[in-house]
Amino acid sequence: MTDRGVDIVTGPVRYPAWPFLALVLLLLVPVGVLGAQLVWSDAQADEHEAVTVSTPTASRPASADAVAQLSTRLLDLRRLPEQMATVGDDSQLSDALGELAAFVDERSCLAVAVDGREVFSHNTDVPVIPASTHKLLVAAVALEVLGADHVFTTSVSGPAAVEGVIDGDLVLVGGGDPVLVSDDFPIGDDSYPPFNTTSLDLLADAVVASGVTSIRGSVLGDGGRYDDEFVNASWGPDVAFVEAGPYDALMVNDARVVGRPGRQRDPNEAAAREFARLLSDRGVRTSGGVGVGPADPAQPVLASIESEPLSAVVAEMLTTSDNDTAEMLLKELGVADSGAGTVAAGLDVVDRALRSWGIPMDGVRLVDASGLSSDNRLTCAALLGVLQRVQGSSIPDGLPVAGRTGTLGGDFVGTPMEGRMVAKTGTLGNPPADLDPPAVKGLAGFVETAEGSTIQFAFVLNAPDINIPENFAPYWLALGERLATYPSGPAAVTVGPR
Repeated sequence: MTDRGVDIVTGPVRYPAWPFLALVLLLLVPVGVLGAQLVWSDAQADEHEAVTVSTPTASRPASADAVAQLSTRLLDLRRLPEQMATVGDDSQLSDALGELAAFVDERSCLAVAVDGREVFSHNTDVPVIPASTHKLLVAAVALEVLGADHVFTTSVSGPAAVEGVIDGDLVLVGGGDPVLVSDDFPIGDDSYPPFNTTSLDLLADAVVASGVTSIRGSVLGDGGRYDDEFVNASWGPDVAFVEAGPYDALMVNDARVVGRPGRQRDPNEAAAREFARLLSDRGVRTSGGVGVGPADPAQPVLASIESEPLSAVVAEMLTTSDNDTAEMLLKELGVADSGAGTVAAGLDVVDRALRSWGIPMDGVRLVDASGLSSDNRLTCAALLGVLQRVQGSSIPDGLPVAGRTGTLGGDFVGTPMEGRMVAKTGTLGNPPADLDPPAVKGLAGFVETAEGSTIQFAFVLNAPDINIPENFAPYWLALGERLATYPSGPAAVTVGPR
């Protein structure tokens, strides 16, 4: 030992190898076990698959598809069989409609949708003369603005009867009821007799029941709820007072009177004449005859009667294509909106409503409510939009049924469309054939498929003499044949995963 310290020198250290080898062996054991389990489970899966294919069950039938569908890629379109089938159905219908459209005049249009999906369009933005398909717009807006339960009230006012005697005039006040009729008027002779009507006889009965026996004055008609424009200025001479008008807030039997030919010139006077006749038939004497005049608001209402709900009135209008009803509903819209019973006020309501619904209005021109004016313009795009808007309303149930009712009663008889198609028709003639505007034949409505889909369609033909049956019938039948085939593409099961 010295004062310098101590230097310690050692050799290399050697560790034993057996712990490391033991650790490696320990890790290999679970790896081997997991590998064996993987081989076993794969064999079990193959065996289960073979048994499933050879032994069908209720939950998994024995078919090639049961195994093959495992090979379909996750992002393959076959994973969406319903959508693929719909695309196929729509495509086949579109191709078939394209063949029809090739023969359609360029002044005409055709649009078809299924459950709101546009499937085919031809000239859908071209403004066409719509004829009575135009009534669909008024029907749709009236039901929304006035309400399906809206009723029209016709009343009788005058001085209170003293010992059965009314000392003054008895006034029949119109409330816009377009289907007010006398029970004995021969409406059954009309081409399309009105229904869901209001009986003027019941109002006469009510007056008698109140104790009235005589009137020391006149029976007057008051249609002051609307203006005094009895026909639309755009109607031709073969339309006004023939196909429609005169109409006012008071109208009975479409301004016709028992014992007199044709439509009378003033609907208010005609209504008063019919009412006086009904009162006379019930023993009520009138000393002053009949006339036209306003009711005195200070005098009491002696009796009144309400129409059927608006939904029923609209059904009558659509089924029979009732022109007067359409025009009166238009003026009633004006009264409800601004207090003005005019065509202009009503058309303003219709225009605003359509725009608020998102209906395409480019090229649309509204002149009347019935579609009798050749100045009206609609597009198939607008008509289709309205049909889609009203599908859940009462309108489809109020449309004529192909081969069964109303203006479609004689069409599509014996075809797949009979009893299935419901649609509003439209017809305008314009002889001679070489004049403009052209004649019109329109059809717009719905077809329910067996699978539960709803086809909406608008087909408006503008062409010379197209209103003649031998000219339009081939187009209508061709349309019906094509709509009847939907769906005709591959079924979902055939385009599903493989």
